[in-house]
Amino acid sequence: MLTTMPVLAAEDAPVADQPVGPVGPVELAERAEADVYRHAVQYGSIESLEDAAAVLGLPVVEMFATITRLIELRLLRTDDSAGHRLVPVDPGAAAAALVSPVERAMYERRELADRLRDRIEAVTRPSGAGAIAGGGTAPVGAIDHLDGAAEIRGLFKLVGETCRKEVLIQRPSHEDEDLLDHLLEPCYQTLGLGVDVRVVGPHRSRAGFASRAKAKRLIEDGAQIRTVSYLPQAAVVFDHSLAVMLNVPGSSAPPTARRIRDGEVVRYLVDLFDQLWEGAAPFALAEPGYADVTDSLHQSIARLMAEGLTDDVVARRLGMSVRTCRRHIAALLRDLDSVSRFQAGVQAAGRFAISGPHTA
Repeated sequence: MLTTMPVLAAEDAPVADQPVGPVGPVELAERAEADVYRHAVQYGSIESLEDAAAVLGLPVVEMFATITRLIELRLLRTDDSAGHRLVPVDPGAAAAALVSPVERAMYERRELADRLRDRIEAVTRPSGAGAIAGGGTAPVGAIDHLDGAAEIRGLFKLVGETCRKEVLIQRPSHEDEDLLDHLLEPCYQTLGLGVDVRVVGPHRSRAGFASRAKAKRLIEDGAQIRTVSYLPQAAVVFDHSLAVMLNVPGSSAPPTARRIRDGEVVRYLVDLFDQLWEGAAPFALAEPGYADVTDSLHQSIARLMAEGLTDDVVARRLGMSVRTCRRHIAALLRDLDSVSRFQAGVQAAGRFAISGPHTA
């Protein structure tokens, strides 16, 4: 919404009054673009190019060139209903309009390259070569690599448009929640195509206001959501035939993914998801916080305590704050009538039948 954009204060100086300094033509052009866009946001529109140029202290020729660039960036558009005036566009909408075709084109080129490799392999493969059990042949590029958010989202968009039955989404906790949600967003758009979408997420998504709001929107759109204590990695499976494993580093490194078309591997991932789904707790919008999953959380906390892990490590493993984790540990100690972490771990081992790592 345009109302979310910052408004210039009266004392903000136009371009001509600001010190230029040792900057090049690119920096000057970007400065002019920023000032013209802020001017459009402040006044709601640009009705007269000459008047806006005078206010900003720009030559008319430079003003025209700057507006042209802003239109190309989708940050300004013509409002034909109000005398062809120029109105500002929300930056997020402008970015989506520009980036989406690029993401799609990147994936389509990759798909074309894969099909060409498959054809070459089919023509040049010696008779009987590449045979596998069951009489088929191992697909070329059954597992391949994708780099960067644009390529990953391009894959999800194109595959999502052809998905017909079901999308399975495994969404763990992550320190960069916004980036992970940005990558997975095209997968949720299949809900508008009548496709079933099942999501397994972390218990922590029940506690945060923002995460609950996201879950509420997805459930209202038709998604089914359940939660577990721990998920090792993000993954998506489309129609039980194609899977994508996501790697989203916590640093500034770009995200990567593995696209998997090998039937056996995809079936394994589907079976793994179904096991998680059966043991997961349905997401209930009526009960905020961890109310519905206390036993599951305490079981996971007890297991990690029994391994001798610190509060910080337990909290990080379960994707919750240390403060919340310690509150659950205190409740567990009271519930088991234990006086120490070690005693609680021993008692919980018998009560919860802790048998192995990551049992939720």
